[in-house]
Amino acid sequence: MSLGQVLVTGTPGWLGTRLVRHLADAGIQVRCLVLPGSDADELAAAGADIVEGDVTDAASLTAAVAGIDVVFHAAGIIHTGMLNIGDLRKVNAKGTRNLLESSVRAGVRRFVYVSSNSAAGCNRRRDLLMNEYTPPRPYMRYGASKSLAEAAVNEAWIREQIETVILRPCWYYGPGQPERQTRLMKMITMGTAPMFGDGLNLRSMTYVDSLCGALALAADSETARGETYWIADDRPYTTAEIYSTMAEVLGVEFRTKRYPAFTSGGAAMVDKVLQSAGLYQMEIHVAGEMYKDIACSVRKARKDLGWEPPADLREGMRSSVAWAREAGLLDG
Repeated sequence: MSLGQVLVTGTPGWLGTRLVRHLADAGIQVRCLVLPGSDADELAAAGADIVEGDVTDAASLTAAVAGIDVVFHAAGIIHTGMLNIGDLRKVNAKGTRNLLESSVRAGVRRFVYVSSNSAAGCNRRRDLLMNEYTPPRPYMRYGASKSLAEAAVNEAWIREQIETVILRPCWYYGPGQPERQTRLMKMITMGTAPMFGDGLNLRSMTYVDSLCGALALAADSETARGETYWIADDRPYTTAEIYSTMAEVLGVEFRTKRYPAFTSGGAAMVDKVLQSAGLYQMEIHVAGEMYKDIACSVRKARKDLGWEPPADLREGMRSSVAWAREAGLLDG
């Protein structure tokens, strides 16, 4: 694989850092865009060059994109407790446009954008998986911000300004996981993980290292130019299967705290009201989507990219749990 000099944003975040390691291990020259004052020691140890900047400040991006062949844009706001809704559009949408415009001016060859399942929304029917041709229905304000970013990326491709590829991952899991995933593991251990209704709703999940592999392939594939791809495990899982697999790997009895399905719908209504008022609260938002079907087909990515998704949730979850235990995050 020969990608030239690449820029990774979203560092030192979880995905960004895993991607830097993946690319560096392949012998690729990596530059990282980090917010001023960020701890970049792990990135530097991986051999990456560090440039400070902020996607919301267009002027700060000039040095980051100079001499770059491929941009991997993974920076964005996802779940951060309580936030101002305006920040979603400022960072996820406007920030993406700023980086795109800077990349075009710098003569970057390809722009690979990490979007989200929320840009497409939820399944219309449980028996009908979403694919790249499913009309999108962005979910809440976060989904709208990622959809606006996708539109900017597609516009740059249509105008023949730059080669682009969009990847839509789903619920992430894997080594290096964020605190919210570790919290779920602790709840599984205690038997307090919430399950709304029968737990048979479908969720696609994305193993983080598999996503890194898909990103590298997307940057190097001629077929991928101008395309969008869902990236997830080979098949979706029910919530009950996800929880039971976690329990098995953790070595605990599978127990959950059950709630009627309508309580998830109620949380979604509260979430919508809060977001209309310009606020976002993570726990309410997550509870509101816990009984929804968010499941996709990865057939197109397999065909175009030659990418093979994980076929077994259990193996990836073992890596997640092993990492969390080694880091001492599951103690107490």
